[in-house]
Amino acid sequence: MKDERMKDERTRDERTRDERTRDERTPPSDRGSAVAVIVFVLGLGTLLPWNFFITASQYFNERLGNGGANATANATASGGAGKSYNYDSWMALLSQLPLLLFTLLNSFLYQWVQERFRVSFSLVSIFVLFALTAALVQVPMTPDTFFSVTMATIWFINMFSAVLQGSLFGLLGRFPPRYSTLFMSGQGLAGIFAAAAMLVSILTEPDSTSAALGYFITPCSATLVTLLCYLLLPHLDFARFHLNRHDETEKEKEPLGSAGRYQEPLGTARNWSGTGLVAEEKRALDGTGKDLEAAGTAGGSEENQDQDQDQTRSSVADVFKKIWVMSLSVTCVFAVTLSVFPVITVRVRTVYTDNAAWDRVFTCVCCFLVFNVMDLAGRGAPSLVQWPPKQSRLFPAAVASRLVFVPLLMTCNVEGSRTAVLFRHDAAFVLIMAAFAFSNGYLASLCMAYAPQLVRCRDAETAGSLMTFFLVLGLAVGASFSFLLGTLV
Repeated sequence: MKDERMKDERTRDERTRDERTRDERTPPSDRGSAVAVIVFVLGLGTLLPWNFFITASQYFNERLGNGGANATANATASGGAGKSYNYDSWMALLSQLPLLLFTLLNSFLYQWVQERFRVSFSLVSIFVLFALTAALVQVPMTPDTFFSVTMATIWFINMFSAVLQGSLFGLLGRFPPRYSTLFMSGQGLAGIFAAAAMLVSILTEPDSTSAALGYFITPCSATLVTLLCYLLLPHLDFARFHLNRHDETEKEKEPLGSAGRYQEPLGTARNWSGTGLVAEEKRALDGTGKDLEAAGTAGGSEENQDQDQDQTRSSVADVFKKIWVMSLSVTCVFAVTLSVFPVITVRVRTVYTDNAAWDRVFTCVCCFLVFNVMDLAGRGAPSLVQWPPKQSRLFPAAVASRLVFVPLLMTCNVEGSRTAVLFRHDAAFVLIMAAFAFSNGYLASLCMAYAPQLVRCRDAETAGSLMTFFLVLGLAVGASFSFLLGTLV
């Protein structure tokens, strides 16, 4: 009798222990979607610097004496008359070079610098640089000095943005997959936010100086909100669960030999930023049971879906051999985009020059707002239809076909154009810009979704890292070509 009672007590204790363990492994709910909102804001904050500088192209060109009669007069008085600064091309190039360099550097920074410091320091630095840009609106400067200061600001802002973006992608590797989608959606809205802010500043302030000041104060406020959201994230139960889960997984690594190497338990893997979960764990955490490979977020082709006995990851060279078509495709997509946007597109003028109100907002609406809205639509379209298929030869052909947008945009109603103007009307420019932007977002999203499907699950993160590098490489190549195309028009 006594033995049976002791056995019952042990069984009850084991059951209680199992229930407690199960409760600890069950993620709490995201109450009020607070974490989802914060992740969305973080995505918005990472691309705001680039979008605010690219949208303010008209302001910078006027300060440099490249736009308007008053600007030209000021440039003459300052000794800057007749000098072309080619701001749009330099802005694009000096935005993408630090992005390329520090995206690679961040792969090593995570080993030496804590993520919390990297993110916080980057956001504070971006805030200070934007505050400096806003303050310089009221400071009279010669065009040469203003150009030098602006280029240095663009370089450092994008340097910190690269570290910030890479660190946040690593952070998101600890959360269910849908939070990465929210982050990308926030990035997609950053351009719309910047264009809308510019439009509001133009419509509410007749004075261009006051409009520019209000415009640059906006990203200062947005950057502070982004920083507060990041600091709040670890205090939410849902976020804390996933962050702690990752930390516990890291502690489970067992040292092998005296060389100090570590073996990770099955089911965990580092992604390109140094953190992350493999697809099996993400499916469990997401609670939807959906196969991520089918969704294009991780995976492998059908021939790679078998349960491989070899759990080691392939070399970078082996992974590249499987995804080289997608890598070159994403490079081509963004190279074409940056070669003409914004250096050519901002120079397109309305045919309704007698309408002063429309003339003031034409570039903001028809260039930046149309581009960002259609680019966001293109990014979301693959969730509805994915064509051409990843193995089809039509896919690289579709990517190469975007080259047609270069001559199309160069033959729009570009101010002072040396080429023949074939598409003079505003509606023609808007239609070309809409197709240009939609194809950019759609094909780029397909490239990023298809690449991990071509390799094993264990190599999906390496594929993602390579695709990120080639994406930024495409931006840098396009920015370099913009110098040549800018002189041809």
